[in-house]
Formats: sequence, structure tokens, C-alpha cells
Amino acid sequence: MPKPTELTSPHSVTEEEREARWPAFLAIFAAACLRFALPKRLSVGPDWFLAAVIIILLVAIVVSYRRGELAITRVLTFIANGVLTIGLIGSLGLLIGGLPHHKDAPGTLLRSAGLLWLTNVLVFALWYWKLDAGGPIGRDKTRGSLNSAFLFPQFLVPGRANKNWSPDFVDYLFLAFNTSTAFSPTDTAILSRWAKLFMMVQAGISLATVAVLAARAINVLT
Repeated sequence: MPKPTELTSPHSVTEEEREARWPAFLAIFAAACLRFALPKRLSVGPDWFLAAVIIILLVAIVVSYRRGELAITRVLTFIANGVLTIGLIGSLGLLIGGLPHHKDAPGTLLRSAGLLWLTNVLVFALWYWKLDAGGPIGRDKTRGSLNSAFLFPQFLVPGRANKNWSPDFVDYLFLAFNTSTAFSPTDTAILSRWAKLFMMVQAGISLATVAVLAARAINVLT
């Protein structure tokens, strides 16, 4: 008996059916721009450095993809998202570390926490999109027999499995948004251990961000 996320018939995608990459590229660019909006105190290194590195990597990603050098594109995307993840965790640590010393004004604290929360959603949406079922390249090659770490509702709709449905970036973005908002997936079951670990980290970062705001609110009230 096949797994719930495994469809039954192989399918070779055409250029029109291939999963779009531009939403993920746009998410990388948005995450880089959010770095510019953070206070200088929350930057790991020079305040412009990390965002500049991401933008340079993004240009290289787009160029390599246009040239059909997909293996290079894959590696560069991993590097870019890794840099974003390190910057996110570092900035969150600096934000929390400044709470006892009241280094941030209430408005700055609220804005910083919101930016980090949004970055968390984008970063982990990119991780899920890139790692699940071999990434977009793997999903393009295995439509009809997709082995996903996530049991999306579309896999369970009667008759939908025979239509070679495959998740794209928006599906992973929705999954990441729900995880950051509810601290757990809502409509999608998690089947893989690596996905469970990533979701634990994402939910932990989101919870820490919310805790920062709660701590500030308690401090103001007392």
C-alpha cells in the first residue's frame, strides 16, 4: 500500500508545469530588505553587511538559474537561507539580551519584534520549500510519486491525487505562517523527523519573539 503522500503514476513536467521559483526569490529579497529596517543594535556585524551579502547571493542565484545551472542555484540558495537564519537568531538574541537594560524604546521594540517574526516566517518557508521532497527540482522530476515530509490536505481529497498535485512556495509559506502564529501546523500533518525538528525551532523563535513583547508589556504595567 503506498504512503499517503505518494501518488501512483509518473509524470514528466513541461516548462509551463514546472514549479515557479520567483516567489522564493522574492521571499529572499524581502527577508534581506527587512534586515535594513532593523535597528543597528540588532545587526550581527555592520548593519549593512548581512543584507548586502544576501542581495549579492540572490543576484548569483537568479543568474545561475537563468543559465540552467540548477545545482549551483541550489547550493547558493542554501547558503543565502543559512545566512538569513544565522542573522535571525543573532538579532533575536541581541533583542532579548537588551531587555533587562531597557536598550530599546517601546516603539522600536515592537517594530523589531514584528520584523523578526516576519523574517522567521519567510526563512522557514524557504527551508521547507527547499528541503521537502528534494526541493523544487525533485518535485518537478517526481510528480506523480511525490514523497513529501508534509501531508497536505490536497493529498487526501478524493480524485485529486490522480491530478499530480504538487506543493509550491505559497503552500510552504502558508505552513510556516501557521507554525509561527499557532506554534504548530494547523491543516498539515508532519511526517518527517527533520520537518518536526525544523518546526520546533521555528515555533521556538516565534514564541521567544512573542515573549519579548509580553515581557515589555508587563514591565510597562508594573
